[in-house]
Amino acid sequence: MTRSVAATGKRAAILRAALVTFAERGVNGVAVPEIATQAQVGTGTIYRYFPNKEALVNELYQEQKRFLQDEIFTGLDEFPSGGERFTEFWRRLAAFARAHPEAYRFLELQDHRPYLDRPSRELEVDVLAPALDQMRRLRAAGVVRSDVRPEVLMALIWGAFVNLFKAERSGHLVLTDADITAAGEACWTMCVASSSQRH
Repeated sequence: MTRSVAATGKRAAILRAALVTFAERGVNGVAVPEIATQAQVGTGTIYRYFPNKEALVNELYQEQKRFLQDEIFTGLDEFPSGGERFTEFWRRLAAFARAHPEAYRFLELQDHRPYLDRPSRELEVDVLAPALDQMRRLRAAGVVRSDVRPEVLMALIWGAFVNLFKAERSGHLVLTDADITAAGEACWTMCVASSSQRH
């Protein structure tokens, strides 16, 4: 094994360990030595790759946000109608949360703002930009309601999804596929323009 391959392996192990521990206990609840133990490296090894915990958090955040972006939005425009695109968007979000629970919890169930740097904050906005743009276009076409701003509709949709899975994680309910589909349909119904609003 060459030095560069070994270094890449250690860096990946550190990021993976950080993801698992941050997802479980939150960024503020995890110290760097705990990440080192999980990654099976020395604490000093982490500081050779990342100058501090904030740098590690931001790299991990950007990595996982790009992963989410690819999983959710790749090819989404191929679905012909607004309703079909929304249904697929919701389905992909649920599939991501199920297939990658640590990534999902790390990204969506914590307040990251205090320690995110500018690139991370800008990426956070960029990831949801396609969905917001789609909502604006659907509003202009009279498909979604005009009495609620697209930004507010997106916040309602995202909040509904996050809290649905948070309730399951907290043990308040067990989500079936039918539950998730019905919740998505309810969110879309909330967005659709009434007959009086349509052009």
